[in-house]
Amino acid sequence: MLSRPTYTVLGSDPTNRKCRINCYAFQQDAIVTFQGWQYAAFCSPLPDVAEPLYVHLARRRLLEPPHDNPGGWEVLALTDYPQTIDDGHNTVQLGISPGDGTIHLSYDHHCDVYAKVVHVVNNLALKPTEFTWISSHFTTTLDYLPGLPASHKPFHYVTYPRFCAADSDLLFTLRDGKAGLGNDHLYVYSSSSGHCSYLGQHLTGIQSNPYIHGLSYRSGRLHLTWVYRGFVHYDGWDDLADTKHKQQAGPNGAENNHNLCYAYSDGLGKTWKNGQGKEIASKDLGISTIDNNSEGIVVFRIPKGSGLTNQESQVVDLDGGVHVLNRSSLPVGFNNRSGVEAVHWRHYYKAPGDDGASGFLWRCYQS
Repeated sequence: MLSRPTYTVLGSDPTNRKCRINCYAFQQDAIVTFQGWQYAAFCSPLPDVAEPLYVHLARRRLLEPPHDNPGGWEVLALTDYPQTIDDGHNTVQLGISPGDGTIHLSYDHHCDVYAKVVHVVNNLALKPTEFTWISSHFTTTLDYLPGLPASHKPFHYVTYPRFCAADSDLLFTLRDGKAGLGNDHLYVYSSSSGHCSYLGQHLTGIQSNPYIHGLSYRSGRLHLTWVYRGFVHYDGWDDLADTKHKQQAGPNGAENNHNLCYAYSDGLGKTWKNGQGKEIASKDLGISTIDNNSEGIVVFRIPKGSGLTNQESQVVDLDGGVHVLNRSSLPVGFNNRSGVEAVHWRHYYKAPGDDGASGFLWRCYQS
């Protein structure tokens, strides 16, 4: 039997806001384990004040606590950037580049101008005992990625940034545009050069936007699952000053989510295949992006209004199996005796190496 879990309070959530800003499924990631150490990122106020919030970063040694820190966790605050917007989208993401041990953070985005990122000196995560845990090792908040200018167009409307370690490098993705009308862009941070390069707009929404459940890299393969949200035009949607789409339940809400989609890349995002192994986007094909009409990307057809959630969770297991956790409604009479249509958790699963020949490319298990 597993032992009872223990927990440590690293900081306090804001008490005077409507929206949470920590511990969301779509954060990739809030906690990262790397070479025997664990790192956690969160937003919290400084002691004895309620506002503003600041990005905090904590670390601990997993197997044996440092002799000078018997409590285990060390916590620092990055106080150059106050977080003041009460919006549940504006979380902090944490990534570590395996090749050079740099720690990267991205935070406070919901259709915002400029990427907000920081990164740390080389080797800190590779040789953690050689560095004290202080904020001066980190850059101040940047409005660009190292190697790319702030004028890079996708930086001008940023939401849902994510990191994903891939071999010795670190991938970074973000959505541009607004709810129901946007695209996803992919970047790679090179541990050898210390700079980022733009890999392209790998997901395109046609009168919609893709909401990805995660970006996972395992054994040379990059896995991607997502749902689409259709766009509904509303008064002022094309006004540059429009902020209706930034509401927690705006004019293009989750009721417009539909379909579960999947694609993978064995070329680190430069080429993409559907679940049957057919190439659907590459330079050779002359097709630079996956869009709503790409062949074979829909693995479950789920209509709008089904309670399908965006930005939920994805993981790839050690064998290469792909798992997605999401919710959708269950009609009365279909394993549902409640008398009302109810939303249930669904576990979607693709077995490793399953090319669909058996007719069971993806499976769905419901709660």
